[in-house]
Amino acid sequence: MTSASLAARLRNPSGPLFFPVTPYGADGSVDLDVYGAHVRRGVRAGAAAVFACCGTGEFHALLPEEFESCVRAAVEAAGGRVPVVAGAGYGTALATRYARLARDAGADGLLAMPPYLVVAGQEGLLRHYREVAAATDLPVIVYQRDNAVFTPPTVAELARTEGIIGFKDGLGDLDLMQRIVSAVRTEAPGDFLYFNGLPTAEHTQLAYRALGITLYSSAVFCFAPEIALAFHRALRDGDETTAHRLLDGFYRPFVELRAQGRGYAVALVKAGVRLRGLDVGEVRPPLHEPSEDHVKQLAQLIERGYALLEAGA
Repeated sequence: MTSASLAARLRNPSGPLFFPVTPYGADGSVDLDVYGAHVRRGVRAGAAAVFACCGTGEFHALLPEEFESCVRAAVEAAGGRVPVVAGAGYGTALATRYARLARDAGADGLLAMPPYLVVAGQEGLLRHYREVAAATDLPVIVYQRDNAVFTPPTVAELARTEGIIGFKDGLGDLDLMQRIVSAVRTEAPGDFLYFNGLPTAEHTQLAYRALGITLYSSAVFCFAPEIALAFHRALRDGDETTAHRLLDGFYRPFVELRAQGRGYAVALVKAGVRLRGLDVGEVRPPLHEPSEDHVKQLAQLIERGYALLEAGA
């Protein structure tokens, strides 16, 4: 898929962007059958794209061969109905290797995550992402978070780089994002894409929309697709009543529960998928499972979310 065609398919999505979890069997190995079922469910439920082996999918915990198998399984499960974007990360040499593995597995694009551990300067970050983009012909979305934080001029340079089609923000600095959007609009005008990549992005999406950033990732879609779809439609249609009802009654309490444990942005989502009947196993170390009480609260919250949908029907 070319950069232009992937960008066109992502620009006005028909549904949420789906970030599936990675299932593990009883022996701890990746369960590709369950993974395929998870992706197929998401696509049937209305996902506009599948982002395989990214943050929610525990990219950090996957061996290269596991990564390639999962991306291939996601591509097969999606069946061409929606694009599949794969994660790529670590240092430059490994990130380019993952980029090529994703290409060989049939992915349509890459989400380039931060380099491993080091806090690099802008010149080094720019070189890193340009090398990742040059490693394959897959379109690249750069992910800002943790130790990869960009100045507006650097993002303008990224926007001018062949193969880089978008920028996903997981930092949450709206002042910085406003300056980034302005700089790219001024210095590198075009169809550059922006994504809200904060955990439980729905919670902050009204603020991001004010900056003109309409795309966002949805981990909630993994275990409560109907809730995620209802919120997505509410934003699309300008239905503030529904958006606020779901924010106040479901998303804010979920964010507050997620804040009760480190790594819950992944572990709590995986617990939610299990609660909805798909055995995706536990998270791999160094992440840990939510407490029994937190899982119970999550189950009650999911029930409340669906009740809110019925009340607004």
